[in-house]
Amino acid sequence: MTPALALEQITCTFAGASSYIAVRDVSIEVSPGEFVAVVGPTGCGKSTLLNVAAGLLAPSAGTVRVLGEPLRGLNRHAGYMFQAECLMPWRNAAENVAAGLQFRGLERLESIRRAQEWLARVGLEDFGSRYPHQLSGGMRKRVALAQTLILDPSIILMDEPFSALDLQTRQLMENELLELWTRNRKSVLFITHDLEEAISLADRVVVFSAGPAAHPIGQFAIDLPRPRDVAEVRLTKRFLELYQRIWELLKGEVLKGHAQQKLI
Repeated sequence: MTPALALEQITCTFAGASSYIAVRDVSIEVSPGEFVAVVGPTGCGKSTLLNVAAGLLAPSAGTVRVLGEPLRGLNRHAGYMFQAECLMPWRNAAENVAAGLQFRGLERLESIRRAQEWLARVGLEDFGSRYPHQLSGGMRKRVALAQTLILDPSIILMDEPFSALDLQTRQLMENELLELWTRNRKSVLFITHDLEEAISLADRVVVFSAGPAAHPIGQFAIDLPRPRDVAEVRLTKRFLELYQRIWELLKGEVLKGHAQQKLI
């Protein structure tokens, strides 16, 4: 089966007073309908890799393939949900969700109608007229999720999208993501530094080394049954076994990354 997304021997070097190799010789594949989480220490190039997959950053070496074809320019098959707040403050929730459709040329009334449908799917049916400053952090993340999914991308790229939320809201958002993903099984590449989140959500977890020249050092199939409730699954024996196995590999890299951050 042709991968939905394939990163082949990707290296990213940033030039400055001295060159810095963010990631080196990274190869990751995401199959159609597969949920892959990448976990690693802070500063190990995870977001850099996601920008390469989105076509926002050209790698110094290596190839990105989307549905079997080399990526040239922006990845038009992908939706990108960023870590930072990306809603337009002058647009209300419905207008924010509809923005991508309007940028593609869809008539305004139809795009707003579809946006209202997506707001209902994420539990915000009655909040379409609210502006971002009138919404809670969790609500804004739901708007951002609807904004990403309304374009029906084949691939969803997510850069620590829930990291700024409190624990309870974060778990609600993770469950909502899983519920929406289960309906149509898009290919997901999910970046996180939270190992519990990675195991709770993914079909497969890829572990990255500390930077510089970060690279995958292991991958683990997550055989927890679906559907999952992220809070409940973390109490199961199999979850704890997977966590221990992966943490044994990840712990040393986290300590390396922490030591390097203290030197900066």
